[in-house]
Amino acid sequence: MKEEKSKDEKEKQQSEIKKIWIEYKEKQSPEARERLILNYSPLVKYVAGRLASTLPQTVDTADLISYGMFGLIDAIEKFDLAREIKFETYAMSRIKGAIIDELRAVDWVPRSVRHKAKELERTYIALENKFKRVPTDEEVAEALGISMKDLNETIKQLSHTSVVALEELWSIGSEKDEKVSLLDTIEDTTSKDPYEFLENSEVKKMLAEAIENLPYREKTVIALYYYEGLTLREIGDILGVTESRVSQLHTKAVLRLRGRLRSSRFLFSVE
Repeated sequence: MKEEKSKDEKEKQQSEIKKIWIEYKEKQSPEARERLILNYSPLVKYVAGRLASTLPQTVDTADLISYGMFGLIDAIEKFDLAREIKFETYAMSRIKGAIIDELRAVDWVPRSVRHKAKELERTYIALENKFKRVPTDEEVAEALGISMKDLNETIKQLSHTSVVALEELWSIGSEKDEKVSLLDTIEDTTSKDPYEFLENSEVKKMLAEAIENLPYREKTVIALYYYEGLTLREIGDILGVTESRVSQLHTKAVLRLRGRLRSSRFLFSVE
């Protein structure tokens, strides 16, 4: 009986939210807009919390929530009901983007760290072009003229910034809003193909191939973290490795993707 009641309440709530959406989209009602913001505001706290767990402690979660609210408002204003996709999925991408844009604007990452990231990106793509395969860590260390210990320390240092790098958006046109995130390139077998919502076939192909060509474990980490929404610890349990190891796999995947896309001149530069 309780389950039936819960189901009825959920359907009633969804029906009510749908009415609010229609009212806002058809009449641009300020009251409907405020109700939508209040209803979906927990998404902002969720996204901000996940990002905060990967950032230095000096980054205030309250600030991230504030940045994310702008992303939520933007998502509500631009969401197309005719697309028949979950608003939550669309909004989370916008919220992340807004938070990351602000983090990038205040530039909390030291220049020395950014320099190391760029150097690793260039090295990964140079070795891939040379060997026509994914280079090993030993080959990367040798190319950089450093020891394996130093390489691992560098990757560990970069792991606190890689989430920002991966969530960067790629421009697919001249307009500001013509962008696509990596989330759009990961297949969801339970819903319609997200590719149909992308306007530029060449860019989506490049992004998809970049992910597909990652080593198996790195590709798995990217899929589980950004599409399934799992934490690094949960991914570690699945792969049978430590959370620290997952963080390193994540960082290396980010560097490979950024290097590959930057070399193809599809990456939206923010530097």
